[in-house]
Amino acid sequence: MRIPILKLHNYLLISIQIELDDKSAIQFQEDLLNKIHQSGATGVVIDLTSVDIIDSFIAKVLGDVVSMSDLMGAKVVLTGIQPAVAITLMDLGIHLRDVPTALNLEQGLIRLQQELEE
Repeated sequence: MRIPILKLHNYLLISIQIELDDKSAIQFQEDLLNKIHQSGATGVVIDLTSVDIIDSFIAKVLGDVVSMSDLMGAKVVLTGIQPAVAITLMDLGIHLRDVPTALNLEQGLIRLQQELEE
């Protein structure tokens, strides 16, 4: 199952509503990078509210997606990170220090606009 990627102005909005497995995570990575390339988006908000747990591979893919998006000129804001996901990311040594975060999608859009204005 593919994760929908919505375009709003010059931003891409993603709300992950499925349980991520290795295949869906790789598909998401490819879809997002292609969409950034095709649309010329300058910002991406990835909402993780529905993601309760992640494993090491999914955590690595998520970190890679943020880095790859940045290389392509799109700033990423992560929203709705659940406590278990935050703990897993830290335990695995995936530090997203430079990645802006917000509690929800609405705040994520505001944060993205602020980041792009700097």
